[in-house]
Amino acid sequence: MTSTAQAPQPGARSAHPEHLGHVIFIAAAAAMGGFLFGYDSSVINGAVEAIRDRYDVGSAALAQVIAIALIGCAIGAATAGRIADRIGRIRCMQISAVLFTVSAVGSALPFALWDLAFWRIIGGFAIGMASVIGPAYIAEVAPPAYRGRLGSFQQAAIVIGIAISQLVNWGLLNAAGGDQRGKLLGIEVWQVMLGVMVVPAVLYGLLSFAIPESPRFLLSVGRRERAREILAEVEGKDVDLDARVYEIEHAMKSEHKSSFKDLLGGGFFFKPIVWIGIGLSVFQQFVGINVAFYYSSTLWQSVGVDPTDSFLYSFTTSIINIIGTVIAMIFVDRVGRKPLALIGSVGMVVGLALEAWAFSYHLVDGKLPATQGWVALVAAHIFVLFFALSWGVVVWVFLGEMFPNRIRAAALGVAASAQWIANWAITASFPSLAEWNLSGTYVIYTVFAALSIPFVLKFVKETKGKTLEEMG
Repeated sequence: MTSTAQAPQPGARSAHPEHLGHVIFIAAAAAMGGFLFGYDSSVINGAVEAIRDRYDVGSAALAQVIAIALIGCAIGAATAGRIADRIGRIRCMQISAVLFTVSAVGSALPFALWDLAFWRIIGGFAIGMASVIGPAYIAEVAPPAYRGRLGSFQQAAIVIGIAISQLVNWGLLNAAGGDQRGKLLGIEVWQVMLGVMVVPAVLYGLLSFAIPESPRFLLSVGRRERAREILAEVEGKDVDLDARVYEIEHAMKSEHKSSFKDLLGGGFFFKPIVWIGIGLSVFQQFVGINVAFYYSSTLWQSVGVDPTDSFLYSFTTSIINIIGTVIAMIFVDRVGRKPLALIGSVGMVVGLALEAWAFSYHLVDGKLPATQGWVALVAAHIFVLFFALSWGVVVWVFLGEMFPNRIRAAALGVAASAQWIANWAITASFPSLAEWNLSGTYVIYTVFAALSIPFVLKFVKETKGKTLEEMG
């Protein structure tokens, strides 16, 4: 085929929009949902001990209040796709923003423990919606030439949201003189921590009015002219818009709507490939990563670290999380998914085993011995770094690529649901397990990290460099 550099492109593979900055703004605005996902998931870290003290609850009840948001997450994730198909991606974002705002206000001003739990569920529903609609919208709007890089905005926004929530918590605690139940703005400081999320939630809602609807959704409801306008805006005017509209409409007509029934077979209820996806999701959570983001302040305080310092350590682990995520984004296409997962598993085993060793020592005057204290702190950062540069990113890449086209959507839904359930199990069990034996708890997480190595070696196939059609 001879060069046709000046001719309009029939498709969008080589589309380069004139206003790339505007396309980046659109993706970044959509990724604000990811920021809120990370922020809301992690901000509770700063309130755990204050909630325990204010409502005088035991570890089991406290764990349910912390973990109950994950029930909302599962419901939100399960329903977001249908809502977005009915009323549009932008409307879905706006509903999510409203729910985030309502949850922030309600959580900041609870009457009792039960309504704090209720507002946590509402926030979880918003997280679940954001976890689905952000990546889907970016994938539908981004020019194919930039889709991978723009799609990574969502994961980057999540880890930045986690870090910012920890920084805000630390700053507010310092402003209250280090007392988690100290007064600030007329209410207790932990309430302010939960209420601050109103700011990014409102910003997310406002940004949703500044970005266009997905061309794919517009075509699904017959608004072809508006879809053409947006395609010209995000993919460039040199693209043959009629061909692009036809390409999208043809793809939508030929799509197979996978159902739960398509996943059945293979002797153990699900097809083997579905079990592998579930296994990846479960291992990602059973290494205890969310303990680092939901309970790290409580963990450090339980071994004698000053509350202000414990909040600072939570922030530094969040920065390590960002660094690890950037490393994964750089190397996932160069090194491959499987090698990165194995490297991460080995690193996590080392970090978790060192934490288990350090926490096995008896406290002296309410604190870990100096050597064990420093080992625990360094090991926690090692664990988060190796998780972030591997399983934190790689699992989502695997789940997006490993399933055959005919079952991809349904299989991804099952694997994602397994991830929320595993997340809930770890989050709900940690306070009671830690009360039983903190070192033993970390031994359990170490065992799961170690088991992930033979699991990946035996069952997981490399997907680097393969087209989605090659997955069967």
